[in-house]
Amino acid sequence: MKTPLCDLNMDELTALVIKYGQPKYRAKQISHHIAAYDCFDEYTDLPKSFIAQLSEEYADRPLKEITRITASDGAVRYLFQTEGGDLIESVYLPHDYGNSVCVSCQVGCGMGCVFCASGKHGLLRNLSAGEILAQVLYIARDNKDKGGVNKIVMMGSGEPLANYDNTIKFLRLVNCSDGLNIGMRSISVSTCGLPDKIVRLADDGISCTLSLSLHAATDDKRKTIMNIAHKYSVKQLIDALKSYFDKTGRRVILEYILIDGFNDTKSDVAELRDLLKGLCCHVNLIPLNPTDNCNLKPPAKKRAYAFCEMLKDAGISASVRRSMGSDVAGACGQLKNRTAEEMAKSSKNK
Repeated sequence: MKTPLCDLNMDELTALVIKYGQPKYRAKQISHHIAAYDCFDEYTDLPKSFIAQLSEEYADRPLKEITRITASDGAVRYLFQTEGGDLIESVYLPHDYGNSVCVSCQVGCGMGCVFCASGKHGLLRNLSAGEILAQVLYIARDNKDKGGVNKIVMMGSGEPLANYDNTIKFLRLVNCSDGLNIGMRSISVSTCGLPDKIVRLADDGISCTLSLSLHAATDDKRKTIMNIAHKYSVKQLIDALKSYFDKTGRRVILEYILIDGFNDTKSDVAELRDLLKGLCCHVNLIPLNPTDNCNLKPPAKKRAYAFCEMLKDAGISASVRRSMGSDVAGACGQLKNRTAEEMAKSSKNK
């Protein structure tokens, strides 16, 4: 399997061109082609002999689009296939304030949250930094006439901080001035809760918007829906978030999936108020997006907004997130799972 060319940072590209006896400025030329997601045929400013050498070892476009579905609100869910044949999903989210891409960082997920379709078949492997970046590059090129992409959300399939090294490299690649040059303030990284990695993120100089998938204010309740809660306590997570804020000055986001009758009561408000005291944060309320084989359901719209108002009355910054793409298998992993099942049936019937 060829290495994605977009896996390489500027230092690695420089070493590569020197290895092939090319002048150093070729590295910047290649980086501009990578940012445009050009195929090798479009590298017209490089010698053909050099391009031939590159193509033997590296993949210019490491992802192939399998299918896409467009929601009524304009969101587009892409299903890609990697060089090794794995299926991954990404989502284009158009907004008045800028276009976002939600990327996957792993093939599958090993966290086992009961409400999530991504982990249905467990974790298969980590994606490389270039495979994560290629999702952004493909979608940016595909939507060039709509302004491309200027915001990134690492909230697709997989746990970014469990694929730490590749996540960090991806963030630096996408932030690079010779690449897409997307600022850290326009990048959100979502984690289900690895406190040691949260602290390390700040120590490594990353100052993106950090989002914690909290979903419950107590350990007992969180354990019923998230396996990671058996390893790390809510207190450990909040302490890590406070450390992140102290080092970066960035307010953290708490993702809170609303599940009817489970975590949307007055007692949950009181528990959140006590838990979040002293933490600079915003609570992003997300009505549950139902997935296959999950009996949980979202609260009524009126109840969701009432819960939000109770949080505000308790002194907690909060809002209800607008759900996009729900009419086309909007939850992470659904399109992949259904397509994989269809492909398996088709192959079996041949």
